[in-house]
This record gives sequence, structure tokens and C-alpha cells, in this order.
Amino acid sequence: MLVAKNNTELFNALAAARLHGNTIGFIPTMGALHQGHLSLIAESQKTCNITVCSIFVNPTQFNDKQDLEKYPRTADADLKLLSAANCYVVYLPSVDDIYPADWICPEFNFENLDKVMEGAHRPGHFKGMSQVVHRLLWLVQPNKIFMGQKDFQQQTIVKKMLEILKWKTELVCCPIIREADGLAMSSRNVRLNKEERQQALAISQVLFQLKKERFSSPNIFCKWAISELEKQSLIKVEYVEIVDTTTLQPAKNWNDAKNLVACIDAKVGKVRLIDNVLM
Repeated sequence: MLVAKNNTELFNALAAARLHGNTIGFIPTMGALHQGHLSLIAESQKTCNITVCSIFVNPTQFNDKQDLEKYPRTADADLKLLSAANCYVVYLPSVDDIYPADWICPEFNFENLDKVMEGAHRPGHFKGMSQVVHRLLWLVQPNKIFMGQKDFQQQTIVKKMLEILKWKTELVCCPIIREADGLAMSSRNVRLNKEERQQALAISQVLFQLKKERFSSPNIFCKWAISELEKQSLIKVEYVEIVDTTTLQPAKNWNDAKNLVACIDAKVGKVRLIDNVLM
């Protein structure tokens, strides 16, 4: 496994690979890796000759300074996991590598994809996310980028960005990886104490109920889900939405769109967790 600690080292590692016509798969992360991230590595290795994983805690996508400060950083453990997973290149850039003084990020019109759900509750989040993904894609120039379904709104916006740029990089959305009890794997889970961890299970449980019970409308489900979640003393719901998978606009009826996704954002204690299920 090659470890590139700056842009020059990344360029040199990938230039040698490209000389032999290798296809490149890319997984952008903020570290604190878990099996969800490793599943993306495995998916990349199925179809790409070379897999690149970046680890960079991007300051521009945090609207809460405390959230940025508390985000888990486990570089040594991450490198061991990636080595065991046979990742070809790990890119560990500095802020100056990602945001040099002479770099200007284009402004994107995401047609309201960035204004709903996470965008409504985290001002500036998707502007920062699109900045860093744009920059990373420009540096790595992969054939495919692999992202997890758990961040459904994020990957929808990245797909739109690729369409706007007319870049040939293919976005591959991979399924959510869950703990044995159903909790969606997240780097933030390590911040939950025992009681918070137990109450957090309510998030996936209410989503799974959609597969078991026929609710008369999306709105009825959303109201029921909020009520169920807030029975837990440590959970504060930010939103529960059922939206069109393409436009991210709320559905009033089950037949409003060909494909729908149910999304939840809730704070468990001081830890923000998101989850979703495709309908």
C-alpha cells in the first residue's frame, strides 16, 4: 500500500499506474473507518484495477465548530485497516493540499437538492462537501467514485455535480452496512455512550417498520416516526422525510414518484445520526 501525504506523491503514484492502462476507483472519506468504508473498498476492487482512498476531515462542510473538533480521528487504525484491505493508495492531504491559495472552486446550481433535509439544517454543509469532492476528483481523476447510500442526499448532489461538469467519472452508490442490531454504521457511533447507543436503535427500527406496515400516506408515517423516536429521552429529531430519489422533494402520496426514499436525521445526545431506506 502506498501512502501519499501530499499532491506530488499522489500524482507520482497514480501516474505510474495509468501508464499501464489501469482503471482507478476512488473512495473519499473523513477517516474513523469502519466496515461500511471497507465495503466500498471491496466494491471498487471488483471492477477497478487500482483503488484510492482519501482521508481528510474537511473543515468547510462543518457548520458546527464543536462537531468538527469532536469528529473522531484515528489515522493509525485507519491505515492498518486499509492495508489489510489491500487498498493501493491512501491519500492523506493537508488543508493546503486541498485548498491552495490559488484554487477557485466553481459555484454549482444543484436545483434545490442542497436546500432540503440536511441542507436546511446544516447551512453551508453541501457547499463545503461539493468543494472538497470536486477538488479530490480533480486530483485523483478516477474512473469511478464509490459512495455509501447512508449519505443519500450527499451522493445525489455529487451525481448532479458530475452531470453539470460533464465529467466521465461514474458514481457508484453502495448499500448501507449495518451493525448486527440494525444501527447504520457511522464514524460518529463511537461517540455514543451505552445508553445513547441503545436508544439510537429506534432510528433504524422506525425505518424498518415501513417494510412491515402499510401507512396510508408518507405524511402519516413521518408523524408516527417522529412520535416514536421522541419517546426516547435522548433523541431529538431534526427531520423525517419521504422524498423522490431524484429530486429529493417530499412525497404527499405513495405514487408521487417512481422511487422514494425515507430519510431520518436525529441527534442522540449530542451526536447527529442519519439513516434511510429505499422504498
